[in-house]
Amino acid sequence: MTTRLANINDLSDIVAIYNETIAGRMVTADTENVTVAEKRDWFNSHTAERPIYVYCENNQVLAWLSYKSFYGRPAYDGTVEMSIYITAKAQGKGLGKKLMNFAQTQAKQLNIKVLLGFIFSHNLPSVKLFKHFNFAVWGELPNVAIMDGKLYSLTIFGKHLQ
Repeated sequence: MTTRLANINDLSDIVAIYNETIAGRMVTADTENVTVAEKRDWFNSHTAERPIYVYCENNQVLAWLSYKSFYGRPAYDGTVEMSIYITAKAQGKGLGKKLMNFAQTQAKQLNIKVLLGFIFSHNLPSVKLFKHFNFAVWGELPNVAIMDGKLYSLTIFGKHLQ
């Protein structure tokens, strides 16, 4: 088991895991599968200060996490949005907690002061994970997403790192 920096060869696995989440309408506001080509610019926009990591077992990518700068203004340089995606076959085994621990440790090394998570309010497993790690609700955006004719709310979780 290892967590390492992602490289371009991991992009197809990253996209596959991401696409797994779309149909469930729990994790992402994308409503159709994305292609590797469509995600290439997103992947390349990550830097050493805002990386993507993959979690692997037996040379197979089972999860990924990423940091993205928040709001693009210099005063927010220490604040990032964090995302964690886990393949369905690896969920429910404590990997989310392992990745959350890793994400917080890495964030400190990257000089990140504030972590944010933008989570659909009905995504109870993610809500539970963030609350377990003492993230607080910093905002609620009611009914801001429409998927399949249904309204979905977004909860913003935040945490100041020590």
